[in-house]
Amino acid sequence: QLQASGGGLVQAGGSLRLSCRASESIFSNNAAGWYRRAPGEQRELVAVIDSGGTTNYVDFVKGRFTISRDMAKNTVFLQMNSLKPEDTADYYCNAGPLECVGRADFRSWGPGTQVTVSS
Repeated sequence: QLQASGGGLVQAGGSLRLSCRASESIFSNNAAGWYRRAPGEQRELVAVIDSGGTTNYVDFVKGRFTISRDMAKNTVFLQMNSLKPEDTADYYCNAGPLECVGRADFRSWGPGTQVTVSS
């Protein structure tokens, strides 16, 4: 199970760095994704990094969020800059085959980390 951390309360325009740590080395053979779920909304994909290190972002975070990984630490990061109130959500991570990451097709999810952006 993956553990997301690093959330908190930040003012609009601020930054946060989320971490997603795996208990074993999985990212060399799996894609990883960051997702978020705002209150009353469905969980949505935010960013993906595939096993080769290629990254992709949804339009509403392009240029503001960066997904990266540290293979030695079994950790994937999400650097979030220029945060907006609409970025307020619980953020989750998961890993697996790229097609599963893209569809958020997982049986289980670890606990998310809450991000609140004040205006």
